[in-house]
Amino acid sequence: MVVEIIRYGIAPESAELFIKAYKEAGTYLNRSTHCLSYEVIKGIEEPNNFIVRIEWDSLEGHMQGFRTGPDFQYFFALVKPFFNAILEMKHYSVIANS
Repeated sequence: MVVEIIRYGIAPESAELFIKAYKEAGTYLNRSTHCLSYEVIKGIEEPNNFIVRIEWDSLEGHMQGFRTGPDFQYFFALVKPFFNAILEMKHYSVIANS
């Protein structure tokens, strides 16, 4: 399993549109056999900070499976307006959990 972390800095006037976009984009993540789960979380102390955490079956499943499949185009069209607000977009390995 691989975890993708995408950190966003979203202006207050765009927050509702961002949330709506990811709720719709989640449809395409849910349809992917490579996406194990995802969550979108909002900062409490810093409400302009959002994190999208996506669990993929593998790096290849994300990059060659989902990103080259037909659902990626629809997913990306929804989240593309927020692309410039990305602070970090990286893949991570889980080394400990409960």
